[in-house]
Amino acid sequence: MDWREENGIRWLEAELPGATAAFSTRTGGASSGPFESLNLGLYTDDEPVAVRENRARLTAALGRDPEGVLFGFQVHAAEVTRRERPPAPNPFTAESGVSTAARLGSASPAGPDPGDGQATANPALTPLVQVADCLPVALAGEAGVAMLHCGWRGLSAGIVAQGVEEVGAVAAAIGPGVGSCCYQVGAEVLAAFAPLGDGIAAGRMLDLPEVARRLLSEAGVDQVETSGLCTSCEPELFFSHRRDAGVTGRQAGLVWIDG
Repeated sequence: MDWREENGIRWLEAELPGATAAFSTRTGGASSGPFESLNLGLYTDDEPVAVRENRARLTAALGRDPEGVLFGFQVHAAEVTRRERPPAPNPFTAESGVSTAARLGSASPAGPDPGDGQATANPALTPLVQVADCLPVALAGEAGVAMLHCGWRGLSAGIVAQGVEEVGAVAAAIGPGVGSCCYQVGAEVLAAFAPLGDGIAAGRMLDLPEVARRLLSEAGVDQVETSGLCTSCEPELFFSHRRDAGVTGRQAGLVWIDG
C-alpha cells in the first residue's frame, strides 16, 4: 500500500486487479475535539454539518462521486448488499442524516439499510464501510468489488466468505484496524476462531488481521495485502473506539472499479 495526499486529505491506497482501494485517516477535515478532524460518522456526537463536509472533502480528494457511495447501517453481521445503482436519496449525502429507524437497524428512506458489506459491478459506484478499530477489507473479482466491515462478530459470522462469493474475489486488501498489540479479548472470542489454528493470538491478545487473512485463504483468496497499521497505536492518524473509550470518530475503507 502507498500513502497518497490531496488538499490535506491523507489516505492509504492499494491496487487490486482492475480496482483501487483507499483507507482514510483522520487528517484534513472540519471536525474538532475528539472528532478531529476527518470524522465520517454521523452516528457520533459530532456536528452533522462537519461530517457532511468531511465526506465531501474525502470523495473530492479521491475523485469519486459522493452520490455514488454505497454504505449501510453496520450491525456487526455477515450480510453483503449488492447494488448497481445508488439509493435515492443517498444517505451518504442526505441532509437529514440518519433516522431513528436506521439506528435501530431497520430500513428507512432517511438512513442506510442494515448491512456490513457493500458490493457492486458498476464502476460509477463506491462501496464504503466506516471503522474505528474494526478492519475494512476490500475485495476484487470477476463479479465486481466489495468492501467489508470486519469486527470479530462479523468475521465469526462469515462475512468474509459471503463477500468473496458475492464478487468472485481473487484479491483482497486489509486496511488499518486494531492490532494484536492492543486487542485483548475474552475466552468466547478466542473460542470463535480456535478452528483457524495456532498463531492467531498470544494469550488473550487477538491478531484480527491474521484472522481475516486466514478466513480469506479458506475462501480461496491468497492474494492479500495488509496495511500492518494498528489504529489504537496511531492517535495522530486514526480514530480508535477502544483507545478513546467510545468517544471518537470514524474513518473509512472504500473500493471502486478502475474506469
